[in-house]
Amino acid sequence: MPILKSEIDISPADLLQQPASDQIIVDPAQVDLQAVHWWCVYTLSRQEKVLMRKLLAATVDYCCPLIEKKSRSPNGRLRSSYLPLFTNYVFIRGNDDGRRVALATNCVQTCQRVIYPQQLVHDLNQIYFAIQNGAAVTAEARLQKGDPVMIKSGPFKGFEGFVQRRSGKTRFLIHLRYLEQGVSMEIDEAALVAT
Repeated sequence: MPILKSEIDISPADLLQQPASDQIIVDPAQVDLQAVHWWCVYTLSRQEKVLMRKLLAATVDYCCPLIEKKSRSPNGRLRSSYLPLFTNYVFIRGNDDGRRVALATNCVQTCQRVIYPQQLVHDLNQIYFAIQNGAAVTAEARLQKGDPVMIKSGPFKGFEGFVQRRSGKTRFLIHLRYLEQGVSMEIDEAALVAT
């Protein structure tokens, strides 16, 4: 039984299907503040869910992938909790007003505009798809790139990432390039093709 039900980790639900701006930010001083941008918000410690609730109430678009963590209580009961996949990070999409709303929550340490928004959305899409399809993903704080591969069959067909072998098992790494972090999942080596 969950300690608390899972938070809404993406709002609106189709946020990652909306087209990302293909504008690459070169000079931050030249940016139109009324244009919609992706922002990477680094929160204060353990404030991701508080920030998500406040952004949801203010109708600011955001995403923060959550994964279920199961543990046993001292008396042996199974507990489920939902934790941010990338500790202290929430991604928001909006204009400068949305950024100001996030900063006014007192949950934010820093907020930076994402330079390559299409790359971020692509990577987040792959991660969300893996989580939604029940893949047992593991957060990878320090990615060590293996061989570049693409999945050629199955529900993750077309995903691009890296393959590593650990303890005799093949793991597929989905890289969130913006944070230099990612997730890994076990995969059948026969489903992979080198790129």
